[in-house]
Amino acid sequence: MVPAAPVVNVANLLTITRLVLVPVFVVFLFAGPDGHTWRYAAFGAYAVAAMTDQIDGSIARRWHLVTDFGILVDPIADKALTGAALISLSVLGELPWPVTALILLREVGVTLLRLWVIRFGVIAASRGGKAKTLLLNVAIGLYVLPLAGVAATSRAVILAAGVVVAMVTGIDYVCRALTLRRRASRDSGGVTPPRGAPSTGLSPGTGPSVRHRMAGPAGSDPSTAAGPTIRKTEGRTDAR
Repeated sequence: MVPAAPVVNVANLLTITRLVLVPVFVVFLFAGPDGHTWRYAAFGAYAVAAMTDQIDGSIARRWHLVTDFGILVDPIADKALTGAALISLSVLGELPWPVTALILLREVGVTLLRLWVIRFGVIAASRGGKAKTLLLNVAIGLYVLPLAGVAATSRAVILAAGVVVAMVTGIDYVCRALTLRRRASRDSGGVTPPRGAPSTGLSPGTGPSVRHRMAGPAGSDPSTAAGPTIRKTEGRTDAR
């Protein structure tokens, strides 16, 4: 049996590093919105943060360092990095607000879904979700850089692909959350009899006395069939 991984481990530290780099990236981006030096610095911070997202999960699985903390915080760190970058680029007028709003709506919705079902289980990031994150990270990183021409067109195509994958995986997360809720509800109670279970043949209104009489030996008088006989003696009720 593999022992439980400690919460403080390399994978979780990489995840926390990604969270710390979010404000650093934003400061660099706004420090010199028209200066190439600050843009490259912002790109560097974003690239390091994005790379931690690609390796922390692999390290956690390979070294058996998967924890509930990492499963929950890793996608939150992803959304914080992506959301900060999208909003910042839209504020600077380099990314349309509708694109930012659509992606953020999906990200917030998935986070709320995870919180909605967290008492029943943790919804880990899927492969599609990881692909979405990779596409958006590449596109956003290219939008941070001062590009033009074919490079600028390429980043728009990559961003569009990331938006499509984000919508598809968002629907998948909704289905997974509903399945988790239904499974938890089924396991906690309300279990229905299995198919093919023998029927008693009794109508819903059949009372206990009829059941006792039906349980008696074949051919016996229903009035004397086996069942509890009640006898009152001296104000006391005995059952035998």
